[in-house]
Amino acid sequence: MKAAVLGESGLEIREVAKPVPGPSQVLVKVRAAGLNRADLIMASGQRHGSAGGVGSVLGLEFAGEVEAVGSEVNTVRPGERVMCSGNGGYAEYAVADWGRVSTIPANNMGYEAAATLPVALQTMHDAVVTNGRLKAGETVLIQGASSGVGLMGLQIAKLKGARLVIGTSTNAARRARLHEFGADLAVDTTEADWSARVLEATGGKGVDLIVDQVSASVANENLKATAILGRIVNVGRLGGFKGEFDFDLHALRRIDYIGVTFRTRTPEEVREIVRRMRADLWGEIEAGRLRLPIDRTFSLDEAKAALAHMRANAHFGKIVLTV
Repeated sequence: MKAAVLGESGLEIREVAKPVPGPSQVLVKVRAAGLNRADLIMASGQRHGSAGGVGSVLGLEFAGEVEAVGSEVNTVRPGERVMCSGNGGYAEYAVADWGRVSTIPANNMGYEAAATLPVALQTMHDAVVTNGRLKAGETVLIQGASSGVGLMGLQIAKLKGARLVIGTSTNAARRARLHEFGADLAVDTTEADWSARVLEATGGKGVDLIVDQVSASVANENLKATAILGRIVNVGRLGGFKGEFDFDLHALRRIDYIGVTFRTRTPEEVREIVRRMRADLWGEIEAGRLRLPIDRTFSLDEAKAALAHMRANAHFGKIVLTV
């Protein structure tokens, strides 16, 4: 089968063996695959948890038809249209653990749209609802809100009853569109002391919850923008892996600072995250009320160009490969 494989000198499109599903896995004939920031990390030669390395096929989410299932799988059947998270999605076929596989709603959702959803849904439901413990009437800030995952965070926060939803982006055109996905206020984090705008919008209190995809470059301003007894859930490090951190301010505001990643979670833990997300949000997905815009599509043969487009950081929403 054709796949986008990390070679010694970078990403290559070449023929590789078709994967065989294990007992708990589902084999999918891939029709579309979504791009994620972690793909850039792996394309640079670094590993992302157990994924990555020379010879690996990139791609963490995909949609298509079930080709075959393992002996322990009774949740989906061959021929069903599904969306999945897993590894190796930049290919004509890929496998996923059964717990990461969801049937595409029968609401005219195409494969490209379906491929934008798995990572964003499971990441942001886990961050906003489970670890962020959002309650109706609270205030929320999503750092890096113009990414696909960020736009989903805005929507979930609004859906769960947040009184005020704030999104950040360093690009004026992207900030102008955040209201389409639930943001009541858009903030530019390149401005000095941007946290003052957040404090003004919350009557000096600060937000109850920050979901942070940026980290190092905004860490101390995040602390200033968070309410006493507020929560910060760290899901990404687009602004750097290491940076200054005001430990005294963290203590003074008594902030719960929570780090999350899928890289150290067991298959059972990820299954539970997906189960909770579906139990809470699937009706909204079927109704078309949770969606992500597709910035641009590329063919599988253009995977290298698709990653370059993501690396340029000029997109709004999701980038998708069609297979």
